[in-house]
Amino acid sequence: MAHRSKYLSGKKIDPRPIKKNTTVIDLVDTHFQAYNAARLREAAQLFVEKMLKPNVTIGMSVTGALTPAGLGGSCIVPLMKAGFVDWIVSTGANLYHDTHFAIGHALHRGSPFIDDRLLRKESVIRIYDILFDYEVLLDTDEFFRKVILAPEFQKEMSTSEFHYKMGKYIAERERKLRLPFESVLGTAYRCGVPVFTSSPGDSSIGMNVAATALFGNRLRFDVLADVNETASIVLGAKRSGGRSGVLILGGGSPKNFMLQTEPQIQEVLKIDEKGHDYFLQITDARPDTGGLSGATPSEAVSWGKIDPDQLPDTVVSYIDSTVALPILTSYALGKRKPRPLKKLYLRRDELLSRMKREADKVYRG
Repeated sequence: MAHRSKYLSGKKIDPRPIKKNTTVIDLVDTHFQAYNAARLREAAQLFVEKMLKPNVTIGMSVTGALTPAGLGGSCIVPLMKAGFVDWIVSTGANLYHDTHFAIGHALHRGSPFIDDRLLRKESVIRIYDILFDYEVLLDTDEFFRKVILAPEFQKEMSTSEFHYKMGKYIAERERKLRLPFESVLGTAYRCGVPVFTSSPGDSSIGMNVAATALFGNRLRFDVLADVNETASIVLGAKRSGGRSGVLILGGGSPKNFMLQTEPQIQEVLKIDEKGHDYFLQITDARPDTGGLSGATPSEAVSWGKIDPDQLPDTVVSYIDSTVALPILTSYALGKRKPRPLKKLYLRRDELLSRMKREADKVYRG
């Protein structure tokens, strides 16, 4: 051939058969060759080759009903324990439903095509094809209500402090039950991983906190503290000579809450910064309908959420998180050794003080 286009420099598509003993690593690296399989391959490789370097602080946002499907214990927990996730923004619902398992309840595989009128008569709750007894909700509600009556909860606090304190009780319940798995909040407590909920009133946990407030319980959520704590984590990662990466499962409020850390630093606090360095998103939403809530990587650059110089280190894989997360978790655990735990929750005061000092210099100037 007289001329070879630069666009033909990519690896050749290899149609050789998948073997019966093919590993997840081989499947991703060799057989995920095009379409969203290729995007998932790129996401997995970005995660293990760049985001999991020792100097990168990784935040994970969690939306959708992932923990009822078991993905809390099977995926999020191993990632935290391996030091692959350093801080989390989750819906309250995911933390609530994950607690069902931690306090000894069962959720069951089922069908999405059952008549829900019959399920209502049988006192069975359905989350698509996940089924469980209505008593599971009542018992979990009671667990949260009893715990938050403790003296240590009688004050205003950030959701990260609330989840850390709650995680201590959940971890103890797991220990007594001798469960063969661990919960998200119990593990976060043991690993010092701060867990935030961007809309704390929008879940059964918030509903139970609200109910006890009617009768004098003094627990209140300080959402402003959450805004500052999350921003201080990102700024601390950058100012320590490291980088910041985000692993986004779905979209919604947790996704924006995680990404808004950079506009909070740059736009509001006027601190000189450029944006997150790595952006990895798993989603089945589309940007043209508003479902991606203003944050494809290139669009996020315009907000200052993503460093424009790092745009090549961004991947969006349009695939169901319940398919992608187990693959990504297995791939990462198989390719990377655990990282030392950053235990960012235990550094809250230090990180906040650093950000306040830097912002104070700007405002004084």
